[in-house]
Amino acid sequence: MSNFDDDNPFSDPTIDNPFADPSVQQVAKSTNSATSRLDDYNPFDGQQNVNQTAPQQPSQPAIMQAVSPPAAGQLPSQPQQSQAPPQNFTTADFQRRQEELERKAEELARREAELRAGSAGRRNNWPPLPAICPIQPCFYQDINVDIPLEFQRIVRYLYHLWMFHALLLAVNMIGGLTLLIVDNHYSTFGLSILYFLLLTPFSFVCWYRPIYKAFRSDSSFNFMVFFFIFLFQIIITIVQAIGIPGGGFCGLITSIKTFNVNIAAGIITLFIAIGFIVAAVAEVLLITKVHRIYRSTGASMAKAQAEFTTEILRNQHVQTAASSAAAAAVNAQIANATTNRY
Repeated sequence: MSNFDDDNPFSDPTIDNPFADPSVQQVAKSTNSATSRLDDYNPFDGQQNVNQTAPQQPSQPAIMQAVSPPAAGQLPSQPQQSQAPPQNFTTADFQRRQEELERKAEELARREAELRAGSAGRRNNWPPLPAICPIQPCFYQDINVDIPLEFQRIVRYLYHLWMFHALLLAVNMIGGLTLLIVDNHYSTFGLSILYFLLLTPFSFVCWYRPIYKAFRSDSSFNFMVFFFIFLFQIIITIVQAIGIPGGGFCGLITSIKTFNVNIAAGIITLFIAIGFIVAAVAEVLLITKVHRIYRSTGASMAKAQAEFTTEILRNQHVQTAASSAAAAAVNAQIANATTNRY
């Protein structure tokens, strides 16, 4: 047995040892390492490292971000998702906006007070006369304040129509002066001045102011007054457009006769006659439109009579006259009773 042990075939240094090969030794080392891992593996351990075989990268130290604490009386800000940065408003901006809102509120309050108080407590502003003029305005007029929005256009048309009439009467005086120069027509020139002085204020008071009041307060009585007076206005305008010679208006007939005397004067009178024709057509169209609006509001003659009676009873002068008449009647009865007693 000793002889067998002594006879070692690898003891001879001249023979190459296969286990001395580097590749064989590397395989043996990896096998031993895997065997050791299998020996250390415990299937009943719940905290096994699954990524044990994966190479681990060196970990970076955790760095804490410095967060400034919220100021006193403020809540901690929460993260917002992709919102635009808020606008920067200063105290001056807020004060300016507050002043604008207060100014608008005061303007609305003023207009509301004016609407409630009516035209009695407001300062007259028509006709627009300068402050140095001794004559003061006689009426208050503000279409934007008094008239409802849906009726402001028709009221402006009527106001412009009245202004057009006043302009025609003024130009009619120029035509009358022309006839006086070229044909010695004294009557036409004199009557044209009289018509301008009378018809201009009367047309404003008699048919424009009633329709203004009618649309302002939805008054059936003022509508009736307007229709009654405006019919006469249409008739007068038609007479003006015809132009009876010597009647004070430079209408068609007067213009045609003037062409035989002087062509320039005939052209001037022809333009005046065309203006009267346009005014008559506009009057017919506007009275038709106003009547359509009047019928759509549900107004009637009975309502106009009721408003007339109410206005008469509310009139201070009528109330004073009625009180004076009643007091006089009572005094007369007392005097008669006293006389009969004695």
